[in-house]
Amino acid sequence: MALLLSACAFWAAAAGADSAQDISSLAGSWTLVAADVQHPDGSRAPDFGAQPKGLLLVDRQGHYSLQIYKSERPAFHSGDKAKGTPEEYEAAVMGSSTHFGTLSIEQGHGVLVFHIQGASFPNWEGQDQRRQYQLNDNTLSYRVAPRPNGDVPISVWKRID
Repeated sequence: MALLLSACAFWAAAAGADSAQDISSLAGSWTLVAADVQHPDGSRAPDFGAQPKGLLLVDRQGHYSLQIYKSERPAFHSGDKAKGTPEEYEAAVMGSSTHFGTLSIEQGHGVLVFHIQGASFPNWEGQDQRRQYQLNDNTLSYRVAPRPNGDVPISVWKRID
């Protein structure tokens, strides 16, 4: 019975993703609900702290801007961005993920493609990143490609407009 329920849930999620005929179905403002990571053993944990912050903006032509921040990032003691300690710089960089560019959907595959033009992690600039996604009502979730250690980041967004 559990297997049947899981299959039905998967089918409903896939149908929701495939019903997004074009990128305009994602147009709007989205707030971050979760920024988790799934470890290779299947366990799941917060990836950007207990209460991550984030905003995703998508226009009808597919231009997007995305920001994710760890709420627990420490403020710079000096109050001057140019005079941070190595630990403050590391926390600022590792506690954020931002990028912008355009989006497209690989129809029939449930794949969202981020065409990254600019990013806080320079290595991503110019890349196309494919992410399995689900769009159910006003909730968008997607899985990022596995990291070198096997962890899979999972982002969940709720439409706010």
